[in-house]
Amino acid sequence: MVNQVSLSGKGVPGGGARAGGGQERRGSGPPRPRAGYELPLLLFAGFRTLIDELHTELARQGHPDVRPAHGFALQAIGPEGSAASDIARRLGISKQAAGKTVDRLVALGYAERAEDPADARRKLVRLTARGFDMLARSAAIFERLRAEWAAELGEERVSAMEDDLGAVVSPGAFRLDAAGWIGGAM
Repeated sequence: MVNQVSLSGKGVPGGGARAGGGQERRGSGPPRPRAGYELPLLLFAGFRTLIDELHTELARQGHPDVRPAHGFALQAIGPEGSAASDIARRLGISKQAAGKTVDRLVALGYAERAEDPADARRKLVRLTARGFDMLARSAAIFERLRAEWAAELGEERVSAMEDDLGAVVSPGAFRLDAAGWIGGAM
């Protein structure tokens, strides 16, 4: 069973019935008043829609086992590699959780452990060719998904949405610790 939250106002504290089944009319009449809880739900639903579509396409392109958290972890590893403690800090999770994530990425062939040339006592986690391939495919898929949104909504509206979000998010808001933050690890 899939858990869903409706923006129709049914089953949501403070929500009321809404004409049109909760769908916003585009381009006609004044905007209707919206409840404050709708903005974060719509932003998250948009994020989830993009991420789900990304992973469906990644599976088709030979990466069926990659999960959303893996993308954050691969970004935390970075192109030059990182120590597990740095990965944990960037992801906002414990060293043990980072170690398990790295173990999974190594098992899937997206990362490898290697000697740190600067410190023989440390191990580095580095991306493999498969890890770099997944990131490159992800970037291309995100470009296609953005183009689909622009075709549906118009390039001007998508660009305006991006500009508007850029204007209201706090500096440094894009961080890799989203999985830890959502999971309460912070």
